[in-house]
Parts: sequence; C-alpha cells; structure tokens
Amino acid sequence: MKQIRLFIKRIFDFFGSLIGIIILLPLLLIISIIIKINSRGPVFFKQKRLGKNGKVFNIFKFRTMVTDAEKKGDGIFVKNENDNRITSVGKILRSASLDELPQLLNVIKGDMSLIGPRPPLPYHPYEYEEYPSVQKERFKMRPGVTGLAQVKVRNSVPWDKRMTFDVEYVNNFSIWLDFKIILLTIRSILFKESIYTN
Repeated sequence: MKQIRLFIKRIFDFFGSLIGIIILLPLLLIISIIIKINSRGPVFFKQKRLGKNGKVFNIFKFRTMVTDAEKKGDGIFVKNENDNRITSVGKILRSASLDELPQLLNVIKGDMSLIGPRPPLPYHPYEYEEYPSVQKERFKMRPGVTGLAQVKVRNSVPWDKRMTFDVEYVNNFSIWLDFKIILLTIRSILFKESIYTN
C-alpha cells in the first residue's frame, strides 16, 4: 500500500512541478533579470545536499546573497535578515520563499519531492554515516521543497529538533498529510513565520 502511495506522490510531484514551472515561467524570468541587474554573480545558487539514502545532489535556488557568501561572515549560517551578505533583492525573495522556486527542477529530475524532509548539507549537521539510526530514517524518502518541520517550527529550532518532525513525517506519510503540509506552507509564507535560525 505504501508503494502505491509513493507512486502517486511521484506522479503528483512530476506533473505538479512541470505545470508549476510553465505557469510561473514569466515570474521566474522576471526574478532572474532583477537578480542579474541587482548584483554581480550568477542568477542561480547551486549547492551540494544529501538526498534519499544519503545520495549527494545539487540543489538549485535563486541566488539571494553575494557571490562566495559561504566564505564570508558566519559561513553557512544566516542568523537574521540583517546579514550584510544578503542582497536587497535577496531579502524580498527569502521573505516570500521565492528563492526556493528553482527546486521545482530538482523535483522533476527526481532528486527531490514537493513534500519531504529538507535536504541538509553533506557535512552539516553530520556526515551521512554519522547520523544516529533514528534520525537516519529521514533519508528513506526524497527530500522536499517543504515539509512537516517547515510548517511546524521552520528554522526556529536547532537541526536535531527539526529532524524529529522529519522522522515523524516519514513514519506517518500519506497523501492527505502532504496535502495538509501544502496548505500549512502557504499559511506560513503569508504570515512570514521565522525563516532564520536562533
């Protein structure tokens, strides 16, 4: 039964993302042009992330920070919207979560799902082999553009606490749960709930 649900999920992911890209194409083009005009550097930000079963893949986002931001300031951490590495356009994109839209390409490719645990860096908070067995359960499904942790606590708590929601999602996955997470994601974006770490 779970395999059938996963098959339905993949079909929904693929066609939902494809339709989404087609509908949002004018917006994606406008954002791309504005990013290029606003600051030097590429339109897209590409970064290695851990996916299903620990497979490493490249995640895509609209660039919201200055080039080589990870080598400056707080490195991989972005603690608040006043981080001077974030561009003026980047602040708007992050606030509305528009920087995540290119991940629809990751979903079409099969690296990600629309709903699932957010993919961590290959070396933070742990390397794949170092995850405790319970937390490693989160890697049994494709990572998501949004997920249960994002609608419950987003980035307002440390990784270890967020991963408890990831494991809960994997253990209780259903199409209905995915639908509820989509609705809650829309709400969290509209009310601009915390997107930064404490």
